[in-house]
Amino acid sequence: MISRYRLEVPQAALDDLNERLARTRWPDELPDAGWDYGFPLARLRELAEHWRTGYDWRAHEAELNELPHFTTEIDGQNIHFVHVRSADPDALPLILTHGWPGSFLEFVDLIEPLSAHFHLVIPSIPGFTLSGPTRERGWDIVRVARAWAELMDRLGYERYGAHGGDFGAGISLALGAVASSRVVAVHVNYLPTRPDPDAAVELSASDEARLVKIRQLMANRPPYQALQALTPQTIGYALTDSPIAQLVWIAERFAQWTDPRTPVSDERMLTGISLYWLTATAASSARLARETPRRLEPCPVPVGVAVLPHDITQSVRPLAERLYDIRHWTEFDRGGHFAAMEVPDLLAADVRDFFMGTVTTP
Repeated sequence: MISRYRLEVPQAALDDLNERLARTRWPDELPDAGWDYGFPLARLRELAEHWRTGYDWRAHEAELNELPHFTTEIDGQNIHFVHVRSADPDALPLILTHGWPGSFLEFVDLIEPLSAHFHLVIPSIPGFTLSGPTRERGWDIVRVARAWAELMDRLGYERYGAHGGDFGAGISLALGAVASSRVVAVHVNYLPTRPDPDAAVELSASDEARLVKIRQLMANRPPYQALQALTPQTIGYALTDSPIAQLVWIAERFAQWTDPRTPVSDERMLTGISLYWLTATAASSARLARETPRRLEPCPVPVGVAVLPHDITQSVRPLAERLYDIRHWTEFDRGGHFAAMEVPDLLAADVRDFFMGTVTTP
């Protein structure tokens, strides 16, 4: 059964958030520390004060409620999704999947340009925000992909495309593997390519530079990634009990992963952080990093790739082509990890061009 859904956060939850923010116990900071020791104190105080006194959740809640929200249960798990049908009844269905620390909110600015050409399904990953926490082990990206296949089947979509970034890219590629007879193609804006010394491919100087960056990241695993992949429950206590911890945990990612030329507004970022806080899904969303296997089944359907210059890493095409049927490759001149929020115009155009121009559908 599919049911309509409406965001209605109890006022008591908002009052509790404000009270917790007001009682924050701040650490000290070394003079002129900058970013050398972590997120700067002055910037975090600014964000926290705006969240407490200037940010209006009710206004953003009302705006989000203008979207058509739904919920359903799949494989014992509540699944939230936004479903926007195109005015064109013959439009190709397209399922858009967010990553961490994101939500369906990532794709709000893509809805208008893409719904002119596609029926859009924008789900919340199990364990994330409006889908609520997961209740059992095993919710890795392959299981999520199988849930997406079931969701599209329930909506009556027999053939469709998939797009995603971050974990959403992995889920979209996994969907292409588990539902290859239905997925016409997959478009991603994040595709890690691991170094392969046995790969008999010719690499350019820029490819080699990208591999140096990838090797550095592999050798120095970021602390947030290690904590979420190894002990998500441990970090979950702090993130669920302290709004400041939840704020800085996500705000640091936006500060480090976005292109300074295409920043995400504090309002949009705080709405995303509020979704995590108000649903208490910090720990359950972190579990996805622990559950997900490092090796996945090959994705046999055509793949399109958008590469962002300020992303965590940039894909190396010769290595990607050894693993995927790459039909479309775009090197953006601006944008970072949160492409759908940073450069929605560029990303929407690339998604449209890939599915409408590169992929032939029946």
